Amino acid sequence: MSLDLTRRRFLGGVAAVAATGSPPARGESGSSLPVRQLGGTGAEPSVLAMGCGSRLSMYGSEDEGLEALELALDLGITYFDTAQSYGRGNSEAWVGKAIADRRRDVFLATKIATRDYDEAMRRTEESLRKLQTDQIDLIHIHSLKGADDLAAIEAGSLRALWRLRDEKVCRFAGITSHSYPDVLATALERHDFDCTQMALNAAMQGRSENSRDPVAHAREDSFETVALPVAVRKGMGVLAMKVTGQDALVGSGPGKAGIESLLRYALTLPVTSAVVGMPTLEQLRENVAAARNVEPLTAAAMRSLSDDLAGKHKLAMDLRFHCHVDA
Repeated sequence: MSLDLTRRRFLGGVAAVAATGSPPARGESGSSLPVRQLGGTGAEPSVLAMGCGSRLSMYGSEDEGLEALELALDLGITYFDTAQSYGRGNSEAWVGKAIADRRRDVFLATKIATRDYDEAMRRTEESLRKLQTDQIDLIHIHSLKGADDLAAIEAGSLRALWRLRDEKVCRFAGITSHSYPDVLATALERHDFDCTQMALNAAMQGRSENSRDPVAHAREDSFETVALPVAVRKGMGVLAMKVTGQDALVGSGPGKAGIESLLRYALTLPVTSAVVGMPTLEQLRENVAAARNVEPLTAAAMRSLSDDLAGKHKLAMDLRFHCHVDA
């Protein structure tokens, strides 16, 4: 398949989108969010990332979605996480419009869902158009599942991802997973990814391929225990997702926690950013306020929180997000 993904207006655009070394966007209150180094990439995005999947689609209209994305920028969020499949393509288009005049303020990530090489190349050409950019900071392979899925990825879309990185269509390459922490660990060991995004929450989400029995839901069989150490050892940038279990973990009373505690748990782990979908402007402001002054939890506090949430929710989280692809 012939695609002109190398000879575009691109050389001028590279400098314009080498955004992550510049200061983070200023918030409404005149202060910025904390930033962290993203593995060995040299990028330093905000500790809270704007998840632009199904939660962004909940705004309903493009105008409302753009208002939320622009508010996220104004509040100091510099990491925007979208995907080719989100909102049937609307997410990338909305993000592209929102950041068109502020590209230097944004670390931009999207994801390839297809496992086919040619389709991955074609869809990424569409991503560049929708996102109104000549270079994407990070492209992930979207939602790794079992061993058969990894084999399909290696035969097709992963080859496309390496080409896209070699040709500087993207700066960095990554892979995400909502389930199968052991298969993700295998992929991270086997390949030269710059980054990875995995389900990391106090409910200890994740269940390995050899533990599909409903009663096999020990905390030792989770992304935090199985896949995260591989990424850290290899110096990858790590993004935490499903921090709130799509709000299933948020609340008061036994087995629930406030957003501040859930963010503190995730950000005490060796991760750069927590990717969170925020379907209302109120929630967006609340989450930014929590992230702005986040302090690490002690080991004892982390254990106590995960004991409570994993005991009540781990099995439900594992079943809910098994084969899940946010769209």
